[in-house]
Amino acid sequence: MADYHVHSNYSDGRFLWSMVSAAADAGFDAVGFADHCTVSGREEMQRTRARMGFNLDHTYDRRREAIDSFGGRFDLAVYDAVEMDYDPRDEADIAAFLDRAGFDYAVGSVHYLDGVNVHFEGHFAPKSEAERRDLATRYVDKLVALVESELFDIAAHPDLLERNPAFRGLLDHDDYARIATAFGDSSTVPEINAGRVLDDYGAFHPTHEFLEVLLDHGVDLTLGTDSHAPEELEPRARELTRVAEEYGIDPVRVV
Repeated sequence: MADYHVHSNYSDGRFLWSMVSAAADAGFDAVGFADHCTVSGREEMQRTRARMGFNLDHTYDRRREAIDSFGGRFDLAVYDAVEMDYDPRDEADIAAFLDRAGFDYAVGSVHYLDGVNVHFEGHFAPKSEAERRDLATRYVDKLVALVESELFDIAAHPDLLERNPAFRGLLDHDDYARIATAFGDSSTVPEINAGRVLDDYGAFHPTHEFLEVLLDHGVDLTLGTDSHAPEELEPRARELTRVAEEYGIDPVRVV
């Protein structure tokens, strides 16, 4: 098991050492820390970064020092990565930061529509179905732009909208095909994400229908538990292994 999507206390997860220890105890070959990061000159995103406390753009050197200090203590590879919030307007800032930071790999995510996190049901649910469908189309536009930017090795939870009941079911086969075509023309790899498979959402990203479209387009995939706590790693990894075997997927080794 190589898990490329794990969080630590350098964003919204538990202590780094406890996450590494849990991955080692679970028998992982590799674990990659892709802590949240936002770099943007836009005022709204600077406010969001301050509210969320995502400061990896300032602390990645310290986290890298910690990762290096684990050398030889655990029987697995530990990767130094990042999960970047993506917006097409921020591409220059993102590219400059990634070039400067030199991570082992970069994960890109679309988390925001209209400056609001897509998880926030209370903001989106009161909107009309037409408005929500328009927002879903804009999400697809952003995700395709992320893939086409070639800034990232991995695209995280490519149908994140499905976690929000206000958006669930609004993405259709044409949306999936458009996204799959973009992946087919890009070096960016989508992940099978287990971040909500064992709780309220109860499913993987991508959905089974979306996954089948990706596979029909010959798109390779990788794996990410999206774990934020040590006890999440092993059961989510077990579910990822199961679905990979079910679909005959040989996950990409990004590093």
